[in-house]
Amino acid sequence: MTITVAPRTARLAELGDFLRRRRDALAPHEAGLPGGGRRRAPGLRRDEVAELAHLSVTYYERLEQGRGPHPSAATLSALSAALRLTCDQRDHLFRLAGHAAPVTAEVDEAPDPGLLSLLYANPVTPGYLADDLGTILAQNPMNVALFGVFAGAPGREGNLAWRWFTSPAWRATLEPGQDHEQTSRATVADLRAVVAQRGYDEASRSLVEALIGASDEFARMWDEHDVAVLHCSTKHIREERVGALDLDCVIATSPHSRQRLLLLHPMTGTETGTRLARLASLISPS
Repeated sequence: MTITVAPRTARLAELGDFLRRRRDALAPHEAGLPGGGRRRAPGLRRDEVAELAHLSVTYYERLEQGRGPHPSAATLSALSAALRLTCDQRDHLFRLAGHAAPVTAEVDEAPDPGLLSLLYANPVTPGYLADDLGTILAQNPMNVALFGVFAGAPGREGNLAWRWFTSPAWRATLEPGQDHEQTSRATVADLRAVVAQRGYDEASRSLVEALIGASDEFARMWDEHDVAVLHCSTKHIREERVGALDLDCVIATSPHSRQRLLLLHPMTGTETGTRLARLASLISPS
């Protein structure tokens, strides 16, 4: 006989099991409780978790047993704090209970060390490291040679979306004019997604308001409310010193930050690899 478990029942059972295992793994002193006295297990008791989360013991017991109703987002936040869950564990708890994971508002200001090491791993590959709003945090020498200095630029001049929509001359150096609308739409759609991911924080709202005021093109596309996470496309650049460069784009991310590493690799079957090596030799210190 085959037994079919309803999705709701399965999620509640998973939720209860997850809560129990996190409770068992948390020592009293880690939760700010005294650790004295004899305990049958090293973790917290149900009544201790209930008290820390400001819930009734009966309600919490039903959650662990998979018999309770779907808890509210406020209850899940209280349980996350009581059980000292990591961000990943908290997000998992919310999803098990049928809620969207809460928005994390932290901003990554320092360059991600792992992504930074990849940025400088290949001296011939142009690349940059940016935050999720598109502000450049670091560039390798090849990226600077092709596109100019962005990292550390004053005001909004180091932000790619701002530069794209406010500097036609710079935009013209990146790709043929027929590709501009596609890039513009991809930039706006990605920014739409990021603003929501950041919970409409001050930094993202300020950037959008400034772009709307500075660019009719941005304002028109923003009103269309298209949403899509940024993806790579090929780039065709005319470099005065070495000639045409046909580049494939790769974006790398890290689980430790919301930053993005963008690298440009030579397209297969072109002379771009040889030309990039020549450019690298031209810009290297003598």
